Amino acid sequence: MSILEIRNVTRRFGDLLALDDVTLTIEAGEFFTLLGPSGCGKTTLLRLIAGFDEPDAGRIFLDGVDLAATPPEKRPVHTVFQSYALFPHMTVRDNVAFPLNMAKRPLDEIHERVKQALEQVHLSDKSGHYPHELSGGQKQRVALARGLVNKPRLLLLDEPLGALDAKLREQMEGDLIALQRDVGVTFVFVTHSQQEALALSHRIAVMNEGKVEQVDEPDKLYSFPRNRFVADFIGNINMLAARVAETHHGHLVLQATDLGAVAAPLVKGVKAGDTGVLALRPEQVHISSHAQTPELKNHFHGIVRGLLYLGDVTVYKVELDNGMEMEALLANSAPGRAKFFEVDDDVTVAWRHDAGLFFHD
Repeated sequence: MSILEIRNVTRRFGDLLALDDVTLTIEAGEFFTLLGPSGCGKTTLLRLIAGFDEPDAGRIFLDGVDLAATPPEKRPVHTVFQSYALFPHMTVRDNVAFPLNMAKRPLDEIHERVKQALEQVHLSDKSGHYPHELSGGQKQRVALARGLVNKPRLLLLDEPLGALDAKLREQMEGDLIALQRDVGVTFVFVTHSQQEALALSHRIAVMNEGKVEQVDEPDKLYSFPRNRFVADFIGNINMLAARVAETHHGHLVLQATDLGAVAAPLVKGVKAGDTGVLALRPEQVHISSHAQTPELKNHFHGIVRGLLYLGDVTVYKVELDNGMEMEALLANSAPGRAKFFEVDDDVTVAWRHDAGLFFHD
């Protein structure tokens, strides 16, 4: 059942078209993420939902009710910001209680709700502390508790993990997933981090220049991007320029400039003569020495130009004979110390005939 409907919403700032006829439906209980580069319109859309700004065209419905006439303080919505926005002179308990005090709720109700909210974010032992006595992760959890204490229909999160270091961010991702599952509140999360979006979300809307490019579950976005922008923005990907030579027995035969024939999966609507790119994830590309004869349909000579050791995998940058640089992943799964190809080694890169997606120009 949908809780939030965004219908044909447009927002301009002078000559800048920040949102261009955006339509989205968000389901009750969903962890929904707006993902895109800086300036794509995701924060503008969040502000419109919260009521901090108004659309130039279109309508926003919460539980079937048009929000146009509802001021921000009357909307059952709370926003958590990257900066935490905690009151430095108030204790953790008082910060969390603030929305309930403003709503003039009974004291016994405030006490019980604050106690429950702090338990949900595992900060019961910090209730008497002040923000300056807390770590970044603890401050973020206080902000979350304050956002949840008045039981909003929607919790809006604007880059909430952006100020945290990598290890703490990863821990907070797990905490957010568990918290959203436990409280059952619909989360609308804004981020420019593909990793965060893929890890946290039930569904993701990828935005670019004020438009929604694709809405899908994380694994579908990653494996079946709808266009070149989504393919390139979600994770790392190789783009091999090619022309369609023919369609043959349910697959494409591509001709890559100065490289040769490449077999690829069939794409609806693509015909011989079309030009474009074959998009391949690095984990789909195998790397081996010339002594190992690859059994895969597509295999080409290359030279290692660089490598990045990441612990569980090594990322190799391989220059093909046509000058293109391709990334390939090799899992460091063998017992003992990992053995690497070295810079300037001759290697073979290979991939399956049904790997990748062709996007025409």
